Amino acid sequence: MNAAPDTAEKTAEHSRNELSDWRLAGCGVIAATAILFFTRLGARALWSSEFRWAEIAREMLRTGNYFWPTINGHLYYDKPLGSYWLVLASTWVTGGLNETAARLPCAIAGLFAVGLLILLARRLYDLRVGVISGLILATSFSFVFFSRHASADVETITGELAALLLFLKHEDRPVGWWVVGLWVIMAITSLTKGLLGFVLPIMVIGLYATLSDGWAIFGEQILHGAFVDRLRWMIDRNRWLFNWRSIIAIPVGLAIYTAPFRISRAIMGSSAGLNMVYRENVVRFFEPFDHRGPVYLYLYVIFGLMAPWSVLLPAAMVNAHHQRAIDAEPARSDRFGLIFFWATFVFFTISGSRRSYYILPILPAAAILVARLLTSPWERVSTWTRRLTITGYGVFVAIVFLGFALLIPPAAILPGLLAKLPSAPDRAVFIVMWAIVLATVIHALRKSSVDSVTISIGAAAYAAMIYIYIFAMPAAEAYRGEKPFAFDVFNRVGSTSQLGLYKTAGPLFYLDPPTPLPEFDHQKDLASAVGAGKVQWVIVRRRDMDSIGLPTQIVAEEASYPWESEYQHRNKVVLVKISGATATPDAH
Repeated sequence: MNAAPDTAEKTAEHSRNELSDWRLAGCGVIAATAILFFTRLGARALWSSEFRWAEIAREMLRTGNYFWPTINGHLYYDKPLGSYWLVLASTWVTGGLNETAARLPCAIAGLFAVGLLILLARRLYDLRVGVISGLILATSFSFVFFSRHASADVETITGELAALLLFLKHEDRPVGWWVVGLWVIMAITSLTKGLLGFVLPIMVIGLYATLSDGWAIFGEQILHGAFVDRLRWMIDRNRWLFNWRSIIAIPVGLAIYTAPFRISRAIMGSSAGLNMVYRENVVRFFEPFDHRGPVYLYLYVIFGLMAPWSVLLPAAMVNAHHQRAIDAEPARSDRFGLIFFWATFVFFTISGSRRSYYILPILPAAAILVARLLTSPWERVSTWTRRLTITGYGVFVAIVFLGFALLIPPAAILPGLLAKLPSAPDRAVFIVMWAIVLATVIHALRKSSVDSVTISIGAAAYAAMIYIYIFAMPAAEAYRGEKPFAFDVFNRVGSTSQLGLYKTAGPLFYLDPPTPLPEFDHQKDLASAVGAGKVQWVIVRRRDMDSIGLPTQIVAEEASYPWESEYQHRNKVVLVKISGATATPDAH
C-alpha cells in the first residue's frame, strides 16, 4: 500500500538532490568565470582601441571635465560617456588609472552577463540548461576576449540580458510598474555604447511577444480581418509597451539617457554628443561611412566568435527548430531562443556597417540554443541533429589532436618569416592542460553520451581560455614594444613640453602629458613649429620619416622582431630629435 507514496517521495528527493547539484554547479561556473576574467587582468599593456577608453579617462582626470571626452585635446564623442565613467570608477578599486582599471568594468560586466544568462535560461527551461548556457558563454573565445578588454561591448550584452530577464519574469503580467525598470535598464545600457541598449531588447521582446504562439496564429490574425482588428491584436500582444505606465516609463528612460548630453551641452555650449549619437547609430546603420564588411560576414564570423562551442551550433539550430515543432510544453521557450538569435543576426546583417565583433550580442542566444541541444534527450532529437552533433564533435576532436602541434618549434613547420616566431610559452602548462582535455575526449568517445561530450568541450574550452589569456598573452608582452617605447621616450625627453606628433597619435596614455601634444599632418606646419622653438622631439612612423624634410636623428624606436614583415617594420614608431632645433625653457 505504501509503494506508490514511497516511490513519489524518492522521486521528489532525487529532484531536490539534482537541483542542489545544479545549484552547486552554477556557483562553480560563476567562480570559474571570475578566475578566468580577473586573473592577471592588468598583465598586458593596452593595445588598439583600448587606448581610447584609457586616454579619454586620463584626460577627464587631468581636466576635471567629465562631460567632454577628448583624445589629445580633440573631441571624441563616438561613444556615450557611461563606459568612460565606469573606467574612472574602477580607479577607486585599483588605486589609479592603469590597465586593470581600464578593463575592470568589462570583466565585471562579463561576470554579471554569465549570471544573468543562467537565470534567464533557467526561467525558459530549467537550472540545468541555465548552468550549461552560462558555461558556454563564459568560455566562448570572443566573450572572454572582450570581458578582458577595455571596450563597451560586453556592457551592452549585460544590459540587454538584464532587460530580457526582467521581461520574462513579468511576461504573465505585462502591465505593471516593472516597465519603468525596463526603460531605466535600457537607458543605462545605452549610455555605454549607444542606442543598441534600447534597440536590441525592444526588438527581441516585441518580436517574441508577437510571435510567441507561432507563425500560424500570427498569420491568422494578420492576414484575416479588418485593419482595426489587426491593430487591436498587435497592441494586445504587446501590452508591455502599450499601457499607460509606459507614458511614465519612456520619458524617465529618455531623461536618464539624455541627461549627460544635456549637461555636456550646458557646460561646453555644444550639441556634439547628440549629433554623434545620430551619426554613429542612425547614419552608420543606413549609410555607413566605414566598416563596410560583406553582407555574408556574420555567416562565418560567428564560428570564430563562439569557438570552440560553435562546432555544435549547426546541430543546435536544427534541434531548436525540430524541438519547437514536436514539443508543446517548451515551444514558447524554444521560440524565444530562436527569435533572440535570428532577430540579432538579421539586425546586424542588414546594417550597412559591419565588423566581426559587432554581432557579439548574439552569443547569449547561441549559448542557450547549444545548451538546449546538450540537454535534449538523445532519443528524441532528429536524425539530422544527431549527424550534425557527431560531425561537430568530430571536428572538435580533430582540433584537440592538432593542438599538440603548438609544441612543435615554428621553424620546423612554418614558412618564411613565420619560421622565426618564438615557441609557444609555458609549454609545461600547455602539456598538462592538453593531457586533461585529451582524457575527457577519450572518456567521451568511450561513453558516447551527450553529458560526456558537454564535459569534454567544457573542459577544453576552459583550459584553452586559461592558457591563452592567463599564460600565453601575458608572455607575449615580451614581444610588444608600445609601452617600453613610451617609457624610453619619457626618459629621453624628460618633459613633453617640446614633444610633437607627426602623422601618428603616439602612445599618449603611457606618456601621460599634462597638456595635449601638438599634432602635425603637414611638413610645413612641423617646420614652422620647429623654427619657432616649440618642437624639438617628434614621434613619427618610420614610413613617414622621409616626408619630415628636416635633419633628424633617431634616438629611440619601437622594437622590431625577425618574424615581422618590412611593412610591419616601417609601421613602427620612432622618436627623432630635430637637428638644430632651438630649445625653449620648460614651462611645466
